[in-house]
Amino acid sequence: MKRILFNLLIISIGLQTTAQTNKKELDKEAIKKMCGCFEVTFNFAETFNYSNDSLYKPSKNKVSKGLEWAQLVIDKENQIEIQHLLQVGSPEQPMIVKHWRQNWLYENTNLYSYNADNVWTYESKSADEVAGQWTQKVYQVDDSPRYEGSATWVHVDGKSYWENTANAPLPRREYTTRSDYNLTVRGNRQEITPYGWVHDQDNSKVVRTANQEDQVIAKEKGYNTYKRVDDSKCAAAAQWWVDNQEKWALVRTKWDEVYNKNKDLHLEQKVDNKVLYKHLFGEGYEDQESINQLIESFVKE
Repeated sequence: MKRILFNLLIISIGLQTTAQTNKKELDKEAIKKMCGCFEVTFNFAETFNYSNDSLYKPSKNKVSKGLEWAQLVIDKENQIEIQHLLQVGSPEQPMIVKHWRQNWLYENTNLYSYNADNVWTYESKSADEVAGQWTQKVYQVDDSPRYEGSATWVHVDGKSYWENTANAPLPRREYTTRSDYNLTVRGNRQEITPYGWVHDQDNSKVVRTANQEDQVIAKEKGYNTYKRVDDSKCAAAAQWWVDNQEKWALVRTKWDEVYNKNKDLHLEQKVDNKVLYKHLFGEGYEDQESINQLIESFVKE
């Protein structure tokens, strides 16, 4: 009888391990479906106003379109990294803009939570907290931190999606025109669709002040659709990455060194009156030493 129970236990463990492996492969397949060439539409609208200011003016609705090339950069057992490149302008002479980057890590325990005013707080989670989960780490165009969160990919009723709420800096469309709040609480949902994928957002615009309760001044809806098209439409962006990937690998190497210190991170907004991406997008930063010195100049000790 004991031998039968032992054998049943071994079979049960084996089945659970197989199920976990199959689930992980489904997760990886879903993440990599976000790679390729897409016609993308960015939609943002302020939905609710909670401000006590009678003169408060909501942000205008924002709709923009373009082609986006999502390049698979790393494909490992526990890591998938995707670099996004915007391709805009005429098809004959398009302009390529290095866009955001997303790095997916399986059962990752080290995270950075944005805490307003260019400060990210380091958080260490237990292995139990992140069991079976993927962390999505999102980076700015200069590969500095943006936001990240850990959650489980869900595959049910023919749908595959991942959703999480994370603190983030203001998006560029906001910080160039607004200064009445300093934190975005982003409700993110990535869902794979028959035509590509959707980035569905429910965001809160928050004023965070030390030793005070957070104040939500408005809510915002974001609905960004990625419609898959033939990769040939993004040939210019794909070639741009071939031509420039070595430089940005050096940039990521330095940032990884910063992140791997596993401590709170406070960044300068500007150095020599320029934000980081304007330095990196310019001339003079093609070798590891110059890139290291530049990024270090933005990191407050």
